[in-house]
Amino acid sequence: MRRFPAPVTALALILTAATAQTGLSRPALAQEKPLDRAAVEAIVRETLVKNPEIILEAIHALEAKDQAASDKAQADALADNRKALTDSPTSPVGGNPKGDVTLVEFFDYNCGYCKRTHPERVEAVKKDGKVRLVYKEFPILAPSSMEAAKAALAAQRQGKYEAMHTALMTHQGKLDTDTIREIAKGVGLDVKKLEDDMGDPAIQKEIQANLDLGPKLGIRGTPGFIVGDTIVPGAIQADQFKQLFAQARDAGKEGAGKDGSKDAKKGG
Repeated sequence: MRRFPAPVTALALILTAATAQTGLSRPALAQEKPLDRAAVEAIVRETLVKNPEIILEAIHALEAKDQAASDKAQADALADNRKALTDSPTSPVGGNPKGDVTLVEFFDYNCGYCKRTHPERVEAVKKDGKVRLVYKEFPILAPSSMEAAKAALAAQRQGKYEAMHTALMTHQGKLDTDTIREIAKGVGLDVKKLEDDMGDPAIQKEIQANLDLGPKLGIRGTPGFIVGDTIVPGAIQADQFKQLFAQARDAGKEGAGKDGSKDAKKGG
């Protein structure tokens, strides 16, 4: 999202740039009679009229500064939460568990965009064959989202998480208790055991951990994807997943090269 600078800060930059354009400097001004407010405003106005690009330069400088700060905050958040993001023992794992790239997905079973991107993600992960997929239940849209998330995690205890996940994600229409129960029966789950397991506090703890983790990474809606050091909010297509996987692998190779160089120096 493009963010524009605060008026006061922007004005300060514009005044600084305008002063530079006019050739006025503090030492020069100190030797002369101090300019009053009206005189300064007149100089700035004249300078901006003659050099309107100063305004854009100031805005671009602030946007660049803001983006750099945002990128650093995101990188720090990923570094601080990497273990919880990719290695939580309670988060279901799909794809290739020994893959060289990890894709983390935050989703809600009532999310139309999640349902739209689901087949794209499935295709991309299947075609690649070397992607480890971490599922993060993120039920934020409705009470039935929470119930469906608990049912999916409970299905993991019967070895059918992905079957339940797929059935819920591909279901078209309203989700409610009866529908979730029918979907569970359809994938061969013991519904009584499922409902008992749904009440386990450990399942609520996993969901709450995801609800706490998402906002730390800037994920407040669904779907949300993370590959390596890249966070992608919103639905994407198979080709975009493919690009993310390639970028993560390239970044990994660069990191390995740097480490190798360091080791070589130590060995010498």
